[in-house]
Amino acid sequence: MIEAQREILYIVLHCTATAQTATKEAILSYWQNIKKWVWPGYHYLVKTDGKFSRLAYEHQPTNGVYGYNQNSIHICYIGGIDEKGRPMDNRTEAQKETLLFLVKWLKDKYPKAEILGHRDFPNVAKACPSFDARKEYQLIA
Repeated sequence: MIEAQREILYIVLHCTATAQTATKEAILSYWQNIKKWVWPGYHYLVKTDGKFSRLAYEHQPTNGVYGYNQNSIHICYIGGIDEKGRPMDNRTEAQKETLLFLVKWLKDKYPKAEILGHRDFPNVAKACPSFDARKEYQLIA
């Protein structure tokens, strides 16, 4: 496994702001073909069944939070909006368990890292990840 060769200051939680039925392939295609990104948006993507995929190695910056990617690891769950496109914490229990596992695992690897939601960064006008990640994971040291 390749470790991050960067100083990781943030573990950032995201939602895809898509329907829970969105696929990894559709999300990757959107980034490549619409956004024209060379790198994916996140390092880890959690499906509704709790299974996760690595989309990038930790030594690679991704496109998670503009201006903070050089020092961040990004975790995202599929979902985060209701049927009308409004922010909604619709994580499944399996997603919650996997997110907790990933946050703990990454915090062990990067003990200096602060755990934040995308919305917790300056000048971010999004509800992402549609829950209060800072509060939810505050006891992880």
